[in-house]
Parts: sequence; C-alpha cells; structure tokens
Amino acid sequence: MINAEKLNKLVKKKEVALLGGGVKRIESQHKKGKLTARERIALLLDSGTFEEIGMLVTHRSTDFGMEEQKYLGDGVVTGYGQINGRLVYVFSQDFTVFGGSLSETHAEKICKIMDLAMKTGNPLIGLNDSGGARIQEGVVSLGGYADIFYRNVQLSGVIPQISAIMGPCAGGAVYSPAMTDFTLMVEDTSYMFVTGPNVVKTVTHEEVSSEELGGAKTHASKSGVTHFTANNDAACIRMIRRLISFMPQNCEDDAPVYPYETKSSELREKLAQIVPQNSNTPYDVREIIEEIADEETFMEVHKDYAENMVVGFARLAGRSIGIVANQPAFLAGVLDINSSKKAARFTRFCDAFNIPLLVLVDVPGFLPGTDQEWNGIIVNGAKLLYALSEATVPKVTVITRKAYGGAYDVMNSKHIGADLNFAWPTAEIAVMGSKGAAEIIFKNDIAKAENPEVKLAEKVDEYTQIFANPYRAAERGFIDEIIDPIQTRIKLINGFKMLENKVQSMPKRKHGNIPL
Repeated sequence: MINAEKLNKLVKKKEVALLGGGVKRIESQHKKGKLTARERIALLLDSGTFEEIGMLVTHRSTDFGMEEQKYLGDGVVTGYGQINGRLVYVFSQDFTVFGGSLSETHAEKICKIMDLAMKTGNPLIGLNDSGGARIQEGVVSLGGYADIFYRNVQLSGVIPQISAIMGPCAGGAVYSPAMTDFTLMVEDTSYMFVTGPNVVKTVTHEEVSSEELGGAKTHASKSGVTHFTANNDAACIRMIRRLISFMPQNCEDDAPVYPYETKSSELREKLAQIVPQNSNTPYDVREIIEEIADEETFMEVHKDYAENMVVGFARLAGRSIGIVANQPAFLAGVLDINSSKKAARFTRFCDAFNIPLLVLVDVPGFLPGTDQEWNGIIVNGAKLLYALSEATVPKVTVITRKAYGGAYDVMNSKHIGADLNFAWPTAEIAVMGSKGAAEIIFKNDIAKAENPEVKLAEKVDEYTQIFANPYRAAERGFIDEIIDPIQTRIKLINGFKMLENKVQSMPKRKHGNIPL
C-alpha cells in the first residue's frame, strides 16, 4: 500500500503546479482580458480529455539568483487530448511564470510533445503567450528556440501545425509560428514582431506602437503573417476547433467525412443570377461559394489580406475541400504579388494533406505597374503556377467569367494538371480582353475608318463573338464541359466523387525548387 504521506506530497505539488505563477499573477492575466494557459487548454480540448506531460519540470538555471525562483512546469503546460474525439498535442505558454519566457527546460517540454506528435502522426497546436527568450539563461534559451524551429520544419507537411498568438511574441519566437500551417491572433492583446517599437525608433527613427507595428489587424491586412483574427481568447480557441475539423490527422490520412443527406434537388437557382451581364461589373465570389458549398461550412482563410483572392475550406456533400477563387469585387480579381503568394501557400497546404482543390476563375490578368514588376510579380506569380502544377490532389476548375492571358494558364488550367475543367456560358477565355485585342489586331482598319470609334466597336464585337466565349476552348478539349450554372454543385459533387481514388506520382527527386 502506498504511504499516505507520499501521496499527499504529490497532491500538494500538483496543487502548486496548477497555480502557475500564483493567484496575483493569474488575476493580472484576467485583468488584461486574457485567459491563463490552463484555461485555454480547457476550452480547446474536449472536457476531461487533457493528459499533462511535464507538470513538475523546473528550470536548471543558477545565475542571477534564479535558483531561488522555481515554478513547477517552468512556464509552459504541455500534453495531449482530444478535439471532437480526435487526438491532438498541445502546448500553452504560461505568462504568469517569468512572463512565459522560454528556458532550456521550457523548450525541452515543447520539443517532447513535438516528437510525440511526429511519432504518432497527430496535429500540434501551440498557444503562444511569451516575453521571449529567458535572458538569464543566455545562449541556452536561444538553443531551445532553434530546437523547436528544427522540429517545425521536420513536422511540416507531415502533421497539421497550428499556432495561436494570445499575447506577446517577439524576436526569435516569431519564427516558430511563421513555419506552422496557420497562425491566429487575438485582437488588442497579442502582437508579433522581430524588433519592437523601441529598437525601431532607435534605428529608423519611426514612432510606432506595438499594436501598429505587429498587432493582429496589422498582420491580418498588411503582412499576411496571420490567417485569422479573433476578438478574444475564447473566440480564437473556437476558431481552432473549427479549423482542425477540415483537416486529416496527418499526411497519410484523409480529412474526416461528416454526415450529409443528399437533398431532393441539388440545383442552385441563384447561381444563374450572380454573374452580371456586363463583364466589367463586379460581383462577390463568396456568393458563388456559399451556393456551391454545404450550408454554412465555408471558413475563409486570410480574409483581410490580398482581397482580390478568396481562399478557404468548405464541405461538399460532407467532405472537406479547399477553395481558391479570384474575387471580382476587389481589383477586378486580378492576380498580383500578394494574391499569388496567398493562393500558393493555401494550395500547398491542401495538397500536403490530401484535401481536394476547387478553383473558381474570373481573372482579367496580372496587375501591371512598376511596383509589381520591381517587387517580383514574375517570381511571385510563378509560386501559384508552381503550387498548382505540383499538386496531386483532385483538382477541379470552374471558369465563371474572365480567363485572360497567362492568368488563364495559372488558375488551374487543363494544361497544368487540372482533372476536370468546367465553364459557365458566361466564360470568356482569350489572350486578352476584347477591346485590347481589337485595338491590336485591327489597328490599321480602325485608323483608316471614317469613324474610328464606330469601327472599333464593330471589331470589339467581332472579336467577342469569335474568341470571348468558352466554345473554342471546349472544341480543343481544354474545357471538359460547359455547364448551366445552376448545375454547378451537382457537377462538383459527382466530379470529386469520381476523383476520390485519384493516384498521381511525381518524378523521383529530393524536392523541387519552388521560386521563393
């Protein structure tokens, strides 16, 4: 029989560990509108499923009086549990202990569960709330960061990795979230930057606040560092639970299939009304997505960044799909540097984790201008071309309206490996818009005409009739079927079902060299 005194000692140590940095610091955390590390885990995981690893770990530092300041757990709570019955690994940094700063042992705890996640093939979720490296430990803490970074790379494409920034995340600490698949930030209480406002002021003389420099809204709209923002900790955690529902456990699995009852009719009459008759009139592609996808399943990714491209997850007849769509409501849906990077990154995630891709096309071309050319539209546009060419998951394209020039090729054309290519009767597949084409082809005729404007209008109409339609492409087999828009959902359900067992192997190589 175990000695009662020894059991009591264990109970007391666990009670101390559960308090982290103590009641006062917990209260301080709450006053900032933030939950504690353990409260976050309790919300994230299914009730009663959390199993903690390393609760009694303490740091080993003896410099600067650190031997007198020891807290059980050493500023991070690690372990595993379930989300909707599925196993996940989690670490949650505890700001009440040394500001959540990363020490040698703190890093070891995180690395331990990362290794377990790799061995067992299950997702990893990191809840970040840390003041950075523990300066009292010097290079040892920096080594701890590098150990984590290395594992992030080894896990990439093997298991889903999700990072939530729920407090400060600065300096070297930012690179671990940057290498994970998705980053979420909490508005007003979290920030990320490599160098803080004080250093920025010293070096560049810029006056900027932490929020302006690296807050959630900044990274959601300007840098694209974060994929999602939330109003508070609880909302952020709900987003994680929803996000992970679209993903498989690892690269060898398929995403979970949710129950779906086929409706008596899968026709969507509204789809015939969304695209305006005037090809230059904008519309919101999200309206098309909402009609195609299962009801209320679309979860947009990077909503506030590169708004001329819409990407996100949805379900189609209960199955996960990734959607990449030009957005005519913003910059006419043109491809530019940021939208290309956004779509390429999302495409590669879906391909890594066996999530089929639906590409909705309404693109007038690439954005012209010195800013785009000087900042590398060539190499950045090539990222999307590379990502879609490389993807071996089922890939289906629907051209709703414009598909002009090189952008037609890039947006999952038949030529770069799309499995099924549909077009609506409103599709315009051509080298360029009718007006521009007419001005080039019929330049001499227009110049000689008595009324050049009338002649131009005639030639624009002539070019439109011949080329600005989907029929030439269908005749060549570049389009598999021209469909009535109201049938789109049915065609996609049947098409993805047909492609369910698709197998495509790539040439033998170590890895390709994507134009980074």
